[in-house]
Amino acid sequence: MIELTREQRQALARQAEAPPHVVDPETDTTYVLIREEVYARLKTLLDKAEDDRFLHDMYPLVMEVLGKEGWDDPAMDVYKELDPRRSS
Repeated sequence: MIELTREQRQALARQAEAPPHVVDPETDTTYVLIREEVYARLKTLLDKAEDDRFLHDMYPLVMEVLGKEGWDDPAMDVYKELDPRRSS
């Protein structure tokens, strides 16, 4: 863990609206400093977004398997009426 200098703490205190940006002069890489609790909330959102993408990508494969298991049988068409994604 890196500890802040007094100058860095003062800079953080002056940043009321946006988090401060820090530049590594050797690599010219910019970083954004945010509080740990803010990072935890953002990480949760990003993890969820990745999960949603996974589910979205899996949907066609799952539907293919279900079709092979008999869900494409015309007798099952009644369940298509109950699909909430179906436009009326």
